[in-house]
Amino acid sequence: MERLILPQAAWRDRAGLAALCDALGAAQGDARFVGGAVRDTLLELPVQDIDIATRLTPETVLQRLKDADIRAVPTGLAHGTITAVLPDGPVEVTTLRRDIATDGRHATIAFTDDWKDDAARRDFTINALYADPLTGALFDYFGGLDDLAARQVRFIGDPLQRIAEDHLRILRFFRFLARFGDVADPAGIAACTARANDLMALSRERIADELLKLLRVPGAATIVPMMIDNGILAPVLPEITSANRLIRLISLEKEAGIAGDPIRRLAALLTNQPALGEAIGARLKLSIANRKRLMLALDSTPPANPRALAYRIGVEGAIDRLLLHGAAKNAIEQLGLLSNWGPPRLPISGGVLVERGIDRGPDVARTLRQIEDQWVAENFPDDARLTSIIDAAVDQALRATRN
Repeated sequence: MERLILPQAAWRDRAGLAALCDALGAAQGDARFVGGAVRDTLLELPVQDIDIATRLTPETVLQRLKDADIRAVPTGLAHGTITAVLPDGPVEVTTLRRDIATDGRHATIAFTDDWKDDAARRDFTINALYADPLTGALFDYFGGLDDLAARQVRFIGDPLQRIAEDHLRILRFFRFLARFGDVADPAGIAACTARANDLMALSRERIADELLKLLRVPGAATIVPMMIDNGILAPVLPEITSANRLIRLISLEKEAGIAGDPIRRLAALLTNQPALGEAIGARLKLSIANRKRLMLALDSTPPANPRALAYRIGVEGAIDRLLLHGAAKNAIEQLGLLSNWGPPRLPISGGVLVERGIDRGPDVARTLRQIEDQWVAENFPDDARLTSIIDAAVDQALRATRN
């Protein structure tokens, strides 16, 4: 039977990659491309990250790269991973491994020279595809090519065992299903449903990272409802009970030509309570900026003037509020007002008001705020109108002082 070959792709011509493969003994069968680069090339998708699996020990890899004058960073030496720094970006090189013991969060591994052993410890069949760097010959030990053709995400071996090894695979299963899958493997879904409580053993940072990756892809509109129906998120995010607003949001993002944003989509899964946004953000250990963004997004005050809103809370926050709380038709129109627009700076300072006779302190702050409020309410008028606003505010402040 004719052997399948990895199609040619731009990433295979990256500067320094051929020299790296040569140093790792590709000609002797000691190194192969693996994982996402192989999978995405077969799907005709752009490739960002390149991973190489090798039969060489980590110490040998380090020496080979040193001899080839390729910079090497021992990023995960205990687990056999070394990063080769090439002109067009890093390449991760990992020695073949097999699991000795796992606890759902960490694995104790041993190095091996058996390609099938290495493939067997991976999560899904479509991620366990290898390719010879020189000939492009493909190596598939668990039916990944057939699953890729069927757009099916399937665990390697027993799904319950794979999940027991690494609980995060529950969320990864649905993320990969959202990105690549048309066929939902019943055994995989059943295993994830049965072991959903295992997610509680994971750090909230790992959960947040995987969940936000899932929410970033268009297929989230189909997969998140499936996760809710099967109780996947309930152990760690019981507040998420409906995906209706997420589905609406993704549709609006597409109609408006706006890239899907995971924080905005997370907000769509929550009820309109800013305090809840703060609580969820804290639970997931999100950055302070993203916690604040969740809170602002969950303020359901109807957005009236989009530019005024953007001035107060930022363009990103205004887009969130328009998409989440605006009427669908109006939201698209109002988003147009923010396209290629940035909030201006108020072209006056308190010093100008002091020069015009207003006392320093609360009087200046109050007058400046009055001027700003009027300027924003009138949609940032030109200098002539701003001068009139300033004159009126100063006159009012001086009269109040005299009285």
